[in-house]
Amino acid sequence: MVIVLGLFLVLPILMALWVSLLHWDGQSNPFSGQAKFAGLDNYRALLVDDGLDRTLFATSLRNNAYYVLLTVPVQTVLALGLALIVNQRLLRARSALRTAFFFPSVTSSIAVSTIFLFLFQGSGAVNTALSWIGVKGPNWFNDPRGVLSMLLGGLGLVDTGHPTGPLADHSFLGLSWFEWLAGPSVAMCTIILLAVWTTSGTFMLIFLAALQDIPRELEEAAAIEGVNRRQMLRYVTLPALRPVLFLVLTLGLISTWQVFDQVYVMSQGAPGNTTLTPAFLSYSSAFDDADFGQGAAIAFILLALILTMTAAQRYLLRERAPRNRRSR
Repeated sequence: MVIVLGLFLVLPILMALWVSLLHWDGQSNPFSGQAKFAGLDNYRALLVDDGLDRTLFATSLRNNAYYVLLTVPVQTVLALGLALIVNQRLLRARSALRTAFFFPSVTSSIAVSTIFLFLFQGSGAVNTALSWIGVKGPNWFNDPRGVLSMLLGGLGLVDTGHPTGPLADHSFLGLSWFEWLAGPSVAMCTIILLAVWTTSGTFMLIFLAALQDIPRELEEAAAIEGVNRRQMLRYVTLPALRPVLFLVLTLGLISTWQVFDQVYVMSQGAPGNTTLTPAFLSYSSAFDDADFGQGAAIAFILLALILTMTAAQRYLLRERAPRNRRSR
């Protein structure tokens, strides 16, 4: 097993790390000395130097950050709610409901993404349904406006066309604070909806297995004490689900930072790079721009970001020992 992991996991990672230090177009052997050694130039172009590379990378980080912040909590809460529903012993057709909730997770993401493209077209089924209640739906995949900036502009708090003040005067990684805080675009919200719909079923099964492992004696003892359903969920169910909750949040965090296939099928970063993600930017830099060194550098920065956020999440969700009270 150590040999297999070394050949198919550790060695490719080390090879990719070497490529991230080169200017390599993918046409020659990167280990024969034909590719030009770049050192940390690829990383510097993404994180330090002013230019299009840093702007695109910062834009992809902003888009993916909103994708993570909205997708992970919503899919986790929805998955837990579905698990609590189908775990009811007196519920009829529990097996059918479990299958129905889990079905989107086993469907091809390419097929589901294509269906969403038809549903959210300007004249698609979603806008047609909205028109029945007198609402004019947006042109979903062609609207680059951030939803938070639209809200602030609608309230008259910010001039979205020409923002001024600290939000426009200060910047980070080449993007102004206003651009960072504009929120996900309308197109990205559609991809977020797709992600929540397709992943909640998988996490529902994980929560369901954990719920069925909770000893019935624990729930019966709490019921005898007069605990209502809300208190049962807060003081009995959720503490018992802490390890599984950490697992679900970790898997959700990793998968959302690596989102690629939905973006590739539905938008390829359009409109106006508002659905661009680091994973798709890495692919585009390597295979479209023939800059495999920069593509590998983006992948390693993304890896470092995922490891950091996973460690922070593990720290926040760790088991805390009870404080010892001093006796008087």
